[in-house]
Amino acid sequence: MAKITLSQLRHSYFDNPKTPDDYALKEIDLDWDDGGAYALLGPSGCGKSTLLNIISGLRAPSEGRILFDDQGVTDLPPDRRNIAQVFQFPVIYDTMSVYDNLAFPLRNRQVAGHLVDKRVREIAQMLEVEDMLDHRAAGLSPDNKQKISMGRGLVRDDVNVVMFDEPLTVIDPHLKWKLRSKLKELHQRVRATMIYVTHDQTEALTFADQVVVMQEGEIVQIGTPVDLFERPAHTFVGHFIGSPGMNVLPCEVKEGGAFIEGQNVALEGDIDRNKTGKTQIGIRPEYVALGDQGLPAIVKKVADVGRHYVVEALMGEQKVSAIIKQDVPNPGEQVHLQFKPAQTRLYMDDWLATTAREGSAS
Repeated sequence: MAKITLSQLRHSYFDNPKTPDDYALKEIDLDWDDGGAYALLGPSGCGKSTLLNIISGLRAPSEGRILFDDQGVTDLPPDRRNIAQVFQFPVIYDTMSVYDNLAFPLRNRQVAGHLVDKRVREIAQMLEVEDMLDHRAAGLSPDNKQKISMGRGLVRDDVNVVMFDEPLTVIDPHLKWKLRSKLKELHQRVRATMIYVTHDQTEALTFADQVVVMQEGEIVQIGTPVDLFERPAHTFVGHFIGSPGMNVLPCEVKEGGAFIEGQNVALEGDIDRNKTGKTQIGIRPEYVALGDQGLPAIVKKVADVGRHYVVEALMGEQKVSAIIKQDVPNPGEQVHLQFKPAQTRLYMDDWLATTAREGSAS
C-alpha cells in the first residue's frame, strides 16, 4: 500500500486555460496516508472523477505532481502504478466462473498456483461467496457481480491503492447498506489504502475515516464525518451534508455581534476580524428548538419522517428548518426559534468566520 500525495494539481480540458473557470480542478494539495479509508464526496461535475482518473493514470494533469510514497508517478502509465479500480458497473468476465474471475488478476501476473488458490479462497470468504466459486458469473445477481468486481480489486496484495468509482450506483437500495457494511469490514481486515468516490453522503460518511468534500473543482473541507456535520468549514458542506441541510441565513454584523431581523444571535465564539464579505449565520436543524422566546416565525409545514418531525418555518422571508421530536406545532402557528449558541456559526463569503470557545459544548 502507499501514501498518496497530490501537489499543486490543476487540470483543464482546454488547450490554453486563461481563467480559474477554465479549470476542472483548480488547485489540489492533499495527502492520503498509507492504509486509510477515504472518500471523495461532491455533486456531479465537481471534479471528483477527473481527480480519480488522474491518480490512476488514465488522464495526465495539466499541472502538478502525483507521488506514491514520495516517489513521483505523474508520468507513469496506469499499469505501472499498481492500482486496482472498481467502477460503477461490475467489470467481470461473464463466461468465467467466480473462482476464475477472482484468480485472473493473479494469474495475469504469473503468481504461483497454490498462492492463487489460497488468496482466492481468502477473498471469497471475506466476501461471503465461497458457495458461488464454481458458478458462472453471468448468472449472478447485480450485487454479487459487484462483490466479485470488488474482490478482483482486493485479491492482489501488491496494489498501492484500491479506488471505488461510485460502485453502488446500480445496486438496489435495500442491498446498498449490506454492501457498504461489507466494504467497511473488508478495509478493516486488509488495511489497504482505499479511495471511494461518490455523490452520496451516506455512502461517504459510513465508509470513510476522512472525507474530502469537493465543489466546482476545489476542496472545501477535509475531515471526519463528525467534523463535517458538526463544524462545516464552508456553507456548501453544511448544505450538502445532512438531511435537511444546514440553515444558512443572512445576517448583519455590528458591535461585535450578529443580528437577524434586528435581534442579536449568540454565536459559538469570537468573530475572525481578518475575514470580510457577505455575512451569514449557519445553524443545523438539529440545533434549532421552539420556545417561548427567540426569533419569531410562522410554521409553514410539518413533515413526519418517523423518528422525528421536520418543521419548516418562515422567519420573515427566510425559511428555517428545525428537527423536533415532540409537541409539534401546526402549520400557520406563530413560534419562536431558539438557536443553540455552541452550534451557531458565522460565515463570511461562505467560509467559517468564528472560533469555538474552549470547553464549549458542541
